[in-house]
Parts: sequence; structure tokens; C-alpha cells
Amino acid sequence: MWTATRYNAVSLDTSKADSWLRLTEEFLNSPLPNTVETKTEVHHSILSLLLLLSDSPSNSNYIETPRLREVEKKDDFDWATYLKEDVDSEPYPDTPEWSEEESEEEDSQQPISREDSGIQVDKTPPEDPENAGKTVPLTWTAGEPNARAWLEQHVVTPYWGSHSPRFPHSLHLHSNLLNIWDQHLYNTDPLYLPEEKAFVTETQVIRETLWLFSGVKKHFIFQHHDGKVSVRNDVVVTHLTGNCLRSVLEHIAVYGQAVFHLQKFIDEVTGHSCEPCPPGSGASNSSKKGSEPPFRTYQAFVWALYKYFATFKQELTTIEKGIICNDETVTLSSVLDRLSPHLAQIKVLHKVFCTGVAEVPPETPNVVRASHLLNTLYKAIIEYDSVGEASAQAVALLFSLWTETVRPYLEIVDEWIVHGHLFDPAKEFIIQRNKDVQVNHRDFWYATYTLYSVSETVENEEKLSDAASGSSGGGEQGPGNKQLTMVSFLKPVLKQIIMAGKSMQLLRNLDCKEAERSESSSRDAERKSLYTLFLESVQSRLGRREDSPSEEVTDQQATKRSLIKMQSIVAEHLKMNDVHDPLLAINFARLYLEQTDFHEKFTGSDVTVDRSSESVTCQTFELTLRCCLYPHIEKRYIECCGNLMKTLTKDFRLLEYLQAMRNYFLLEAGDTMYDFYTAIFDKVLEKESWQQPSFLNGQLHEAVAQRSPEDSTRLSIFLETVDQSRKKQPINDLDVLTLSYKVPWPVDIVISLECQKIYNQVFLLLLQIKWAKYNLDTLRFSDLTVATKRLEGGAAEELTPKEPIKQQIHRMFLLRVKLMHFVNSLHNYITTRILHSTGLEFQHQVQEAKDLDQLIKIHYRYLSTIHDRCLLREKVSFVKEAIMKVLNLVLIFSDRWLAGFGAWKIESIDKMESDFKNCHMFLVTILNKAVCRGSFPHLESLALSLMAGFEQC
Repeated sequence: MWTATRYNAVSLDTSKADSWLRLTEEFLNSPLPNTVETKTEVHHSILSLLLLLSDSPSNSNYIETPRLREVEKKDDFDWATYLKEDVDSEPYPDTPEWSEEESEEEDSQQPISREDSGIQVDKTPPEDPENAGKTVPLTWTAGEPNARAWLEQHVVTPYWGSHSPRFPHSLHLHSNLLNIWDQHLYNTDPLYLPEEKAFVTETQVIRETLWLFSGVKKHFIFQHHDGKVSVRNDVVVTHLTGNCLRSVLEHIAVYGQAVFHLQKFIDEVTGHSCEPCPPGSGASNSSKKGSEPPFRTYQAFVWALYKYFATFKQELTTIEKGIICNDETVTLSSVLDRLSPHLAQIKVLHKVFCTGVAEVPPETPNVVRASHLLNTLYKAIIEYDSVGEASAQAVALLFSLWTETVRPYLEIVDEWIVHGHLFDPAKEFIIQRNKDVQVNHRDFWYATYTLYSVSETVENEEKLSDAASGSSGGGEQGPGNKQLTMVSFLKPVLKQIIMAGKSMQLLRNLDCKEAERSESSSRDAERKSLYTLFLESVQSRLGRREDSPSEEVTDQQATKRSLIKMQSIVAEHLKMNDVHDPLLAINFARLYLEQTDFHEKFTGSDVTVDRSSESVTCQTFELTLRCCLYPHIEKRYIECCGNLMKTLTKDFRLLEYLQAMRNYFLLEAGDTMYDFYTAIFDKVLEKESWQQPSFLNGQLHEAVAQRSPEDSTRLSIFLETVDQSRKKQPINDLDVLTLSYKVPWPVDIVISLECQKIYNQVFLLLLQIKWAKYNLDTLRFSDLTVATKRLEGGAAEELTPKEPIKQQIHRMFLLRVKLMHFVNSLHNYITTRILHSTGLEFQHQVQEAKDLDQLIKIHYRYLSTIHDRCLLREKVSFVKEAIMKVLNLVLIFSDRWLAGFGAWKIESIDKMESDFKNCHMFLVTILNKAVCRGSFPHLESLALSLMAGFEQC
């Protein structure tokens, strides 16, 4: 340094030498940022470095630039005049004299208010994290040049600025870990290039973390881009390395992004989202949602999320208040440790949200969205509950979320099964009303409601008819054997809900007494909703577990004994499959410990274990539904369906109409129907025309009116055009007859037109058997002998019979007896073994029917049974054809009996005998094989009866 000064002096550049000497002396006497002493080795090292970096400073033309120091301006503002603007010139006589000591004491006790000085004070409360991070606009009054600097210095360090000043911190080794690490990288990596960094304190990181979790979208440390939360690369703290801080902040950003997604969904559903959507971010979808409000299931789900975030934000506010009070040291690690239970719950909520809401396509119908969300919550509860105590908090959170989300569904069910009205304006319920079918229509029970089922493998929508799905409870399978699922928690009671809802709606439209309606309306005001009953049952079930200590000891002892007993039972059961694992037996015993029917399942004679996935998961949750929800639905189902069955039985005489169908179609009213069909048979015997609707209806009404005048107005018979290919034989002439019975509404729901078609098939078969039997019963021996005498007295010499006339007459007698035995056996089998026995079973089952759907199935099963046992099914049509041949042979035999021997050739006796023998042998063989196989046990009586009349050749 002195060498440079002498050189400048020798070079006659005294001004440069003086500047150099003065500036270096001033630098050496001034402190450095990290040192307080002067003229230290650091000062000389910096000067040496500057000389080495400079290129011959003596050769350069240097002109010193004068630097003027800022002189503090005097405050020449007239504060006295400003403060006395509103004060009168003459003080009041009662005003005490001004005392500077008293004013100083008051100023020391009370904070200074700057509202009247022209400075706008920041009134944002410290609890509002969204406004705390924003720069408050300030206005300054002339005469206060340093007010802004003073305010910024005492409010917060503007770390978010581009050139933010460094804040003072400790010089301890632990507080300078970042500098030490950077120095290490600089020494070890020759290519290391330090980057510009934004220094923040750990308190600032904590506060921005709290703001991020609170839903604030604008930060300095965290940045939002298209729904994703990222961390700035240049943010550092002095006591952590950059990578360490970044790993912690990225972990926080993951949860912040989950909070952002959930909060965005809450804003969209509640209608508070007013931010402009970027291009391609689904603006059309948001406009669609704006025009159509979200359905109630999403609203309930959002309400549950809102309540959770309210408690979560209270926790965040408590932490921020602790930071403001500064009573204790708060670190980022302690904050994350305190929030770890909430963060784990947010992770669970976000997973449920992504699976149940976010991943559903926007064009999906509401019914699919609602059922998918409820299924997601249901499966999540099962999944976390199967882990055990490790996920108890997650199960509690999901269960509370599920109870809130399921509320609209339970309210829809309650409105339907109580008032008979399916109120679902958004079409989110899995059962939807078909408005094209009125209640008083005969197809109301089958086509009024549609059950929607959603395939888990393919995102499409399947419709199942209500008749099929209501009976099976949603167990149908769609194309390709893909399992169809609906709302899982309603599966066990889906049939009861459908039956109770339809029964209640049908009851509401029947002509019930007004008194009963008024009483029901008054009782409904005091009635609790299904959702309220469910919550009360859950609370009582949870409260029952918190008994007194003495009872807990007793319960523990009982549980231990039951566990030991069940362990032995399960161990014996596992030994059946050669499994010897005591630990597995203990786990299975604990799993089934809460089931009341465990002992019956495993100790019964027929041991059946359900190995499906649902039977071994979430026993607690399923038991809660089974104990707290299903009984209320079952109770309402029994009440609704019982009232409907009583109304149909008493007020609408359902059982009487069922008996009328059996009386007239199945000919159980023998005397009445005998008068009807014998009039037709007599017309046929007399060769008169009988296929006239007026004649048929007249005979029918005349026969029925004598014993049941009301039924005579409901019964009618008409002729149908039958295919000529079916009328090959005389026995098929009766196929044109169709009997009809006008069933009033709502009885026609049970006795439908399809049922009457089956009744008509059985009616025609019985009529054909009755025709053959009537023809055989009306034959007289005298008719055949008179014809024989006429033959002997006439042209007997012209005929040369192969055998005597008496022998031919004897053969006719024998053939008549054989035919009568066959027809009587068939007639007795149909009327006694089939119609009578099956009818008694049907009557017993009707008395035990609990609901209308069960009654419809019983009635249809009864018709299907008599249809099959009467051999009318297509599978056994060859047996019916053989029977029809025999019956047709009876009609031919009767005609020839009445015509006498002269009207037909004698060889026809041989043909009739051979035809009957072949048919008889065929039927006996077929029936015996069927009886031996055990597939048709009801045919045993018919087979034995026909074998008794079978002639061995």
C-alpha cells in the first residue's frame, strides 16, 4: 500500500496519492460486517486482494467522485399548530394547566395512536394468515421522511422482495450451517457456483406452512401452478442445508396440495369459487355446475369436510397464536409433530376424494357419482378397520364422514318407506321412479321403479328391471359375467326398501279410511326420521361399551372364556381341512367373537363357512349397520307390507279372487263348471254348431249365476283363431276357447294377464280330459246292441266278418274299459295329486306371505308348478302328444260306438287297439324311467296306475 503511495508521489500524481492514502485509511478504520475491530488481518487481506485484482492502478486515470453524506433534515413541521387546530383560542376556565410530566406519564402508559397523523395503520388481526403475508399499502405525510423505514423495520422483514435485506442472526456454529456447507462445497467442488438465495427465518417458514394448510393460495415459499404446490428453489434458512430444507418443504407441499384440492372442491360445491379458470382446466364443467346445483350427496360430503377443516383450522390458529405470543420456542419440527395426526387424516381424506370424486368423469350421471362415493367410503372403512388399532383414528374419521355423507340417502329412503314418495330431484338415488307408469296401472308393481347398478370394471351404466332386482337384492350379473354393484351398505336391506316403498305408495293411493290418514299424519309429526334413529342407535351402541369398572371386569372374563371356547371350536373346524395352526385359530376366534350366531355356524351338523371377502372384513362396521340401521328398515318394511297385505285381503278380497280363479279355471267348482262344459259336449255329440260366442257366454253366465252372481259378470269366454296346423285331431277343437276373468285393480297386480294365460292352458287340458271322460261315461251298451241287431236283420248276408259279431262286441267292451281306466287314471292324477295337493300348499304359503312381492312369487311358482306337473312344458311335449293321441282315440272310439258296426270297417278295431297299446306302452316306459331317476316324483302315482292297466303281451 505504501509502495503504491510513493510510486504515485514520485510520478508527480500527488492528488491520486492523497486519495489513495485517505481512502485506504478510512477503510482500515471502519468495521466490517462480521468484525468489530479495525485494521485487522481481514482488512489488509481485502486490500491485498483488491491490489492483485487491479491491473496497475497507478497507470489509470483516476478522478475521485465526491460522496456526500446524507444530512438529517430538521423536523420543521409545526406540530403545535397542527395539534391545536380544533382547540379554541381561549381555553375554558375549568381547564387545568398543561403539565409535561403528566403527559409523559400518560404516553408511557397508553400506546401511541397514529390514526390522526396521516399514517394508515395495519388493522389486520394476527389470526388472519391470508392478510398477514400481504404488503399493506401505506400513505405518508410530508414532514416524516423516516416514518416508512421505521415502520418496515418494526413490522416485518420484507423477505418476499427481490433484494430483501439480511436479517441478524446468531454467529453460533449451528446457526451458520448453510454457510459452512456452502464453504465445504466451494472447497471440494471446483465447479461449484453459488447461487443467489432468499434467506428466511424458521418462524417465517412455520407461518407460511400454517397459511398453506389454512387454504391460502398466495405465498412466497410455496407456489401454486395448475393445482400443484411446489417449493421455491432459492429459499434457504441459515441453520439448515438447502437439500434438507427442501425435502421438508416438499413433504409439507404434498399435504398442502391435498388441502388445496379439498378446499377447491368445497368451494365449487358451496358456490364460493370465484377465481377465473385457466384455459383447458374445465371451464365448461364449472359453468355447467354453476347452472345445475350439486346433488345432495356431494353437499353432505362437503359439509362433513367443512366441519373437519373447521377443527383443523382452529388447531392452526392455536399454533399461530403461540408463535405470536412467543412464550416458548416453536420449531418447524415441533409443529409438524403436533400436526402429524391431522396430516395423516388429510391424507386419508384426499385418497377418498381422489377415488370417489376426482377420478369420476364429468359426464357421469349423479346416481353413479353418489353410489361410487358412498362405496368408496364404505370400502375405505373396511380397509382401514381390517388393520386394527393402528388405524383407529382413520376409521373414526371415515365413519363420521360416512354418517354425514349417507344422510341424503337415508332421508330419501325414509321419505319413500314412510310417505310413499320417492323424492329425488337430482336423480342420485339408485332407485328411480318411472313417471310414465301410473300407480293405478296394472304394471305398477313391475315397471314403476328402476334399479341402477354400476359395474366396477367398466364405467358404464346398467339397468335392471325392478321385478328381478327387487327379489334378488341386486345380485344380478351383467354382460360378460361382470359383477354389478350398487351402494354396498344397502345390499342386505335393498329388497326390504323396495318392497316397503312400493307398498307404501300403493297404500297411499288405495281408498283407505280418512280417519286412518289423519291419525297417521298426527303420528308422523312425532315420528323420528330414519337418520335420527340410526344416529341414536349408534350412540347407544357406543355408550353401551363404556360401562362401570366392575362390569368391564365381568365382560373381560366373559370375553376370555368365549375366546377360549371359540378357539377350540375353530381349531376343530380347521382340523377338518388338515390345518393345525393355533395362531390362526385364535385370530379366527377373535374375528368372529362379535357374531351372535358363531356357535350355531360352527357347531351345527352342516358346517358352512362363508369364505367371501366381505365375511372376514370389517366385522365391527357391518355389525354396527346390522344392529343400528337395518332393524329400523326391517321394522318399517314389516309394518308397510303387513298393512298392504291386510288391506288387500280385507278391503279388496284378494284371497277370494284367487279362489275364484281356481274354481273356474281349474274346475274346482265342479257342479258349476259341469253345467257349462256338458252343454258344449252335448252340442258336439248332437253334431250341432257350438262355436258361437253368444251360446258359450250364455251357458257360462247361466251356470255361474246360480251360485255366484257377482262372478258371472266378471267371467267371459271368447274364441281365438288357432293355426290350422294345430287342429289335426278332433280333440284340438277345444283350443279355440279362451276363458277370461276381469280382475279389479289392485288385485290384477297378483292375477295378471300372463297368469291368466297359464290358467287357460291348464283349463284347456282339463276340458279335453273332461270331454274324453264325458264321452266314455255317456256310452250305453244298448246303443251298440241295437246297432248290432240292425246289422243282423239287414244285409248280414252281404258281410262276411272274420269273427262273430258277439266277439267283436266283446272287444269293443274291453277297449272301452281300457280307455276308461286310462282316462280316469289321468283325471285322478291331475285333479287330486296335482291340483288339490298343490292347491293346499299354495293356500298355506299365501297365509305366510309377508309382502306383496312374496305373494306374487308364490302365486307364480304355484302356476309354474301345476303347469309343469300337467306336462305342459315344451321339454316334455312328447309325453303330452302321446296323451293327446289317446284322448283323440277316445273321441273316435265314441263316434264309432254310437254309429254301430255298419258304419265303419271291422279292421278299425284292430287299429284302435294297436294305437292305444303303443301309446300306453310308451307312456308307461317313459314315466317309469322318470320315476326311477327321481326327477319327477309326482309322476309315480300316474305311472303305477297306468301299469296296473297295462296288458302284457
